[in-house]
Amino acid sequence: MLGLITPINPMMAGISLVPPPPVPPDVKEIIHCTSCTLFPQNPNLPPPSTRERPPGCRTVFVGGLPENSTEEIIREVFEQCGEITAIRKSKKNFCHIRFNNEFMVDKAIYLSGYRMRIGSSTDKKDSGRIHVDVAQARDDLYEWECKQRLLAREERHRRQVHEDQQRAPSPPPIIHYSEHEAALLADNLKDDLKFSEATSVLLTWIDRGEVNRRTANHFYSMIQSTNSHVRRLMSEKAQHDEEMERAREAFRSALLTVLAQCKFSRTVVMVTVTHSGKTHLHTPQELSQSKEKLLMFPEGVIL
Repeated sequence: MLGLITPINPMMAGISLVPPPPVPPDVKEIIHCTSCTLFPQNPNLPPPSTRERPPGCRTVFVGGLPENSTEEIIREVFEQCGEITAIRKSKKNFCHIRFNNEFMVDKAIYLSGYRMRIGSSTDKKDSGRIHVDVAQARDDLYEWECKQRLLAREERHRRQVHEDQQRAPSPPPIIHYSEHEAALLADNLKDDLKFSEATSVLLTWIDRGEVNRRTANHFYSMIQSTNSHVRRLMSEKAQHDEEMERAREAFRSALLTVLAQCKFSRTVVMVTVTHSGKTHLHTPQELSQSKEKLLMFPEGVIL
């Protein structure tokens, strides 16, 4: 069995006996500013840790600032990351910086671990290793919640518009009762094409409670017109049913006549074939033709 094992070809796709080369680390460079200089940390040291990022975060915490740092120096350093909305500097060596957009926070965190030195001074108060991390700000959370509510409203509106487009169109509104409209409705009740629409308007007026002592005569005449129209339609329907029944009976009698004629013709053919067989002999072709004639006339049809 060991001899049947095929040796592995190292040139096959997806197989490599040589480990891939390590990815080179991101080398940070010295950043020169007008009033200070930022020196990167030792690349052999682990990167600075950061906390979990809250939703909608646009504020960072900056610690380890030099004691002699000012708001102008901090703005000069971090304006390279993006537009700054506000800077809240403490009396101690830290501050909070709020940016205009969320992606600017990632650029600010990139500066974490740099050593800031103001000018060319070697004084300890002019030097410090800055630490940048995300901060939990109420303003960021409030604006993020407002944005989420706005997106939810837009989604509901978009879904409502889609449902309205899919929904069948609503019927036109029913006009309100008046003597003029009642006169027009009485004429529409006598028209075959407008009878159904006029009937729905009449029922809507009755449901609304438009019937009173003053309008009772108008409604009575319209109901009488509706009743006479319905009676006429019922009589026409009965007449059409009678005509349909007569046509059905005529068709049935005609079909029975045709079947009787077919049966009589079949009997005649059978008698002719029998009589012809006694007088002379038939050829095979004549016999086959006689059989075909017999098959053309069935004995009966089930209705």
